[in-house]
Amino acid sequence: MTQHVSDIMTSAPVTVEPQTSVTAVARIMRDQDLGAVIVTDGDDLRGLVTDRDLVVRSLAEGGDPEQTTVAGACSDDLVTLTPEDDLDHAVELMREHAVRRLPVVEGGRPVGIVALADLAMERDPETALGDISVARPNT
Repeated sequence: MTQHVSDIMTSAPVTVEPQTSVTAVARIMRDQDLGAVIVTDGDDLRGLVTDRDLVVRSLAEGGDPEQTTVAGACSDDLVTLTPEDDLDHAVELMREHAVRRLPVVEGGRPVGIVALADLAMERDPETALGDISVARPNT
């Protein structure tokens, strides 16, 4: 039986506007235990920003994180899925584009995110990768 992206995606993704500060996005990620947030311009998908993006594309460059916006830190050359795409297609896209997260869009609007961890848990819940994917980070 074919499984679809809608079966495992994280629905109702957290979104921010491009002018949101790096600090504000980092706090959202911390408070909601997220590794990625979708950047929207109105209802339109603009980009995806990850915790790594914040460090590598923003903080490492210097500047005031209260004044720096996520517009410069987000990935804007996105590969997307639809809820109806099958999981094999999601795996292919992640492999082909070397990404760990894919926004899910419907009618051009973001409706979810599929992460490598979601696929690992769906495909191999008993393996080390599946175990690591669901483990809570030590803080």
